[in-house]
Amino acid sequence: MRKKMRFTPLTKAVFAVGSFVRGQAFGIAVLLCAAAALIFPEAFLSWGGVKLTSLVVPAIQMIMFGMGTTLAPADFVRVVKRPWAVGIGVGLQFLIMPLVGLALAKICGFPPELAAGCVLVGSVAGGTASNVIAFLAKADVALSVTMTCCSTLLSPFVTPVAMKVLAGCFIEIDVLKMMVEILKVVVVPIAAGAVVHYIFRRQFARHKSVCDRALSILSMTGICFTIIAITAPCRSVLSSAGPLLVAAAIAHNVTGYVGGYWVTRLTRRFTHLGETEARTVAIEVGMQNSGLASALAVGLLGSAVTALPANIFSIWMDFSGSLIANWWGRHPVTDDSDRASSRS
Repeated sequence: MRKKMRFTPLTKAVFAVGSFVRGQAFGIAVLLCAAAALIFPEAFLSWGGVKLTSLVVPAIQMIMFGMGTTLAPADFVRVVKRPWAVGIGVGLQFLIMPLVGLALAKICGFPPELAAGCVLVGSVAGGTASNVIAFLAKADVALSVTMTCCSTLLSPFVTPVAMKVLAGCFIEIDVLKMMVEILKVVVVPIAAGAVVHYIFRRQFARHKSVCDRALSILSMTGICFTIIAITAPCRSVLSSAGPLLVAAAIAHNVTGYVGGYWVTRLTRRFTHLGETEARTVAIEVGMQNSGLASALAVGLLGSAVTALPANIFSIWMDFSGSLIANWWGRHPVTDDSDRASSRS
């Protein structure tokens, strides 16, 4: 008869640390990229004579193309089948986050470029990272993808107007130019990806798990590259406004999580949405497409400083998302409790 293995407190602690590190792998990778850009900024300003900031837009286009390859007609059918969940998620995305960004910019007294950056990161659509976090958190991935898709397709119209109304007092905003830029950075690559998905739909269906994993790696790589490219040239700005920017990013992100979760929970009597939907909406509202905000700041506004709030937001968002995914993933919603919460 085999003896049962006994673990010492030290061994248990090592296993616990290892488990934590695996669960936070993406968040840790993001922090390491930011640290590398701050410690060795000269190494990440240009490669082969090409400025890394000039590659931010192509990197985001690559991520958007990858997102497009995952889209199918069923993603749009879910909008009709679950209008309350999608409506609340997308509505809060474009209501809470821009206003909170403006409030934080004024409270912190940021200079115009940084203030506009706070509003910008709050005015963009939900990010593809939310879909990854929803999967790890055992939330409703299909709903998360649908909300991300809807907010992304609405962003060419909503984001420029929100920026004009809320950030126009900080910097000059050309609504038409911003619409065209978002169409170029977001909608065109997504449409191209959707066409590729349709043409090769059988191959995508046959290798779905591989494609999903490849998209996750593509998104994470693009996010890490964007963080490095924006952080390196803004080291001096970070040295002076860094603590305030970090505090603003944390407050912005947490407000999105809390607002998304509790609005969904408080409206459950007439929306019939349960705990799973509340968690999914919280993740979706709290996690912005900070890469798109960086691309707009660099490609349209020509300012790496304006992209900095989005960059700091992205670093914290990915880390906090990993924490949430780890916690909710360990405490999944049971079918019974979810149905009970929907009926109550």
